[in-house]
Amino acid sequence: MSFQNPVFIPGPTNMPEDIRKACDMATIDHRSPVFGGILNPCLENVRKILKSDSAHIYIYPSTGTGGWETALTNTLSRGDKVLAARNGMFSHRWIDMCQRHNLDVQIVETPWGHGLPADRYEEILTADTNHEIKVVLATHNETATGVKSDIAAVRRALDAAGHPALLFVDGVSSIASMDFRFDEWGVDVAVTGSQKGFMLPAGLAILGFSDKAIDAAATAKLPRTFFDIKDMDNGYAANAFPYTPPVGLMNGLKLATDMLLDEGLENVFARHHRIAEGVRLAVGAWGLELCAASPDVYSDTVSAIRTPDGFNATDIVTHAASQYGVAFGVGLGEVAGKVFRIGHLGSLTDVMTLSGIATAEMVMADLGLDIKLGSGVAAAQDFYRSHPAASTLKAA
Repeated sequence: MSFQNPVFIPGPTNMPEDIRKACDMATIDHRSPVFGGILNPCLENVRKILKSDSAHIYIYPSTGTGGWETALTNTLSRGDKVLAARNGMFSHRWIDMCQRHNLDVQIVETPWGHGLPADRYEEILTADTNHEIKVVLATHNETATGVKSDIAAVRRALDAAGHPALLFVDGVSSIASMDFRFDEWGVDVAVTGSQKGFMLPAGLAILGFSDKAIDAAATAKLPRTFFDIKDMDNGYAANAFPYTPPVGLMNGLKLATDMLLDEGLENVFARHHRIAEGVRLAVGAWGLELCAASPDVYSDTVSAIRTPDGFNATDIVTHAASQYGVAFGVGLGEVAGKVFRIGHLGSLTDVMTLSGIATAEMVMADLGLDIKLGSGVAAAQDFYRSHPAASTLKAA
């Protein structure tokens, strides 16, 4: 793998040089007021990126998986009932975590490539007249399949059923890249991580809690220590953490959130959409199809691309790495060997994206697929030329 080439995996993503330098800082006393000057802007900026006026923000030295565990252990007790759809590898992993915590999960099996079945959620919630379901899980962007789900529709399902369950949303590969509306969608816990839209190394779990979720923590009995939000609240009150914080990553997050807000969230979302559209047009020019079943569920952060039957899609990823020093994503779970993934999120431009499309073409031609060199590049070029960027990612 070459460090000179951009990566095209759906996280960790490419880092702007300014952010990399911000993470590389001298040691400070994390119990001094200096750390408060890093912590508090991070909390305020993340709240803005979630589009919330009141969310309680928590940042842990962890990843999105740790964020899932923070959500569950602070709000639920052993045996509590959870409703979740399994439509990809990451929804599957959150379900698995629930089961390991001895929660009772009602699973709605959903074809991979499809979005969350909000109508089925409404039926189940309406039938739950005793309100035994305590939490509804929703994966906003299924990273394994390149599928975006309609979180507003899930909220409407809860409201139509008149159900008080909490709504937990995995936004790991959507938040800071695609529109996310914590307050408007009535989200109770949002989970994300540092290594995707925030353009940082892996190492931070980033969460927003609603007041309702905070109230649930008062009676939740699942064990928690490292991820206890009460301990974190006590730390925040002193401009600190309850343990040693990841100061360098937090300093990087402060700059990353400043950069995103300076660019303007709507411009960030538009940039991701137009870059993704170029990739999707390239896929069509190759004569291939996306794993995502229809345009309404196309992800703007990752495209999972189906290869012809009998062809091992993983070979594309291994050949790209060994021959050209470029990283693409492999298929996971049910689509392993059937798709390869192009991540198009974070610090990315049209020009960078075109290099990834061109590399994918060379790899597929090398491996004997019927791909005309330049076809996907030309399709993306035509789109980018006729849809100029409203803004570009800028250093703070």
